Amino acid sequence: MTIRTEPVPARTDLPPVVTARISARSTRALGLMLTAGALTWTGTMFTVGNNPTDSLGLTVSDLGGGAFQLGLFALLAVQLRTAATGTSKVARGMLYVEHVLLAVATVWSILHAVPALRDAAWLIPMDVFWPLSMLGMFVIGLKILFTGRWKGAARVWPTVAESWAVVTVPTFAILGSPVADYVGGAHLLIGYAALGLILAARPELTGARA
Repeated sequence: MTIRTEPVPARTDLPPVVTARISARSTRALGLMLTAGALTWTGTMFTVGNNPTDSLGLTVSDLGGGAFQLGLFALLAVQLRTAATGTSKVARGMLYVEHVLLAVATVWSILHAVPALRDAAWLIPMDVFWPLSMLGMFVIGLKILFTGRWKGAARVWPTVAESWAVVTVPTFAILGSPVADYVGGAHLLIGYAALGLILAARPELTGARA
């Protein structure tokens, strides 16, 4: 009887292993940026509200929202570099789409904060990107939950945080200010502000490099 020993052929049906392209230190910093942005917008919601009637209040509200949106870019950076939504082209593509939606929404916030530009007709269509970007974040949160690349609280909390639009927007439509302002601000604290702290305290849950 002849015994032959050959190397086991490599499996070609397994998905590629994706290594996180971000360090734990960077994840901590980006998490704190997310928390800072969420706290800033919360502060403006609790003071001037989400839809103030005076010009100064609108400027403060817009700048607070813009600070929050910059925090969301920090969150997206962690999600993209850790392949949080998955490794397929579609899974990663949804993060790039969200970057575009959020970029337009952020530009709207900055421009709408300027009283001289606030009533410009060309600015009106950009306003729709605010809710679209928030709905996009909600879809991403669900994808992270079901994909399971992030672990523990980091896997669950994006769905909590990114449900802001589906919880708060109907509240604004039904109850209006100031009740909805308090609901929106409280949701930011429970959701995005807490998510940023989770990333800062436990970056290893995202798969970030030590």
